[in-house]
Amino acid sequence: MHSLSPADELAEIRAEIARLQAREADLRATLLATPEEGRQGRWHRVEVTEQRVRQFDPALLPEAIRTDPAYWRESLRTVVRTLAVQARGPRPGWPIRRSSQGAAERPMH
Repeated sequence: MHSLSPADELAEIRAEIARLQAREADLRATLLATPEEGRQGRWHRVEVTEQRVRQFDPALLPEAIRTDPAYWRESLRTVVRTLAVQARGPRPGWPIRRSSQGAAERPMH
């Protein structure tokens, strides 16, 4: 079994998360456009509700307050980015291609 470096594994996990988030957005849009009776699956049911949420909007504050340094604070944030290195080419078999049914597509040999 070939082990991945942490950098490669992190990049692959992030790519898979992005793929799953895109699929989630597609499914959400489909379900929102589906009548109530179409939201029942074999093991799960989708419920769509609306909620009223209060949200603070700093743009509504007067300019003098928004630009006053007394109301700002700085913090240090650590950012971990993954950058593609193509020295040896892409990893064989990656990215995983999945059909819309969720099964991994089998390579044709």
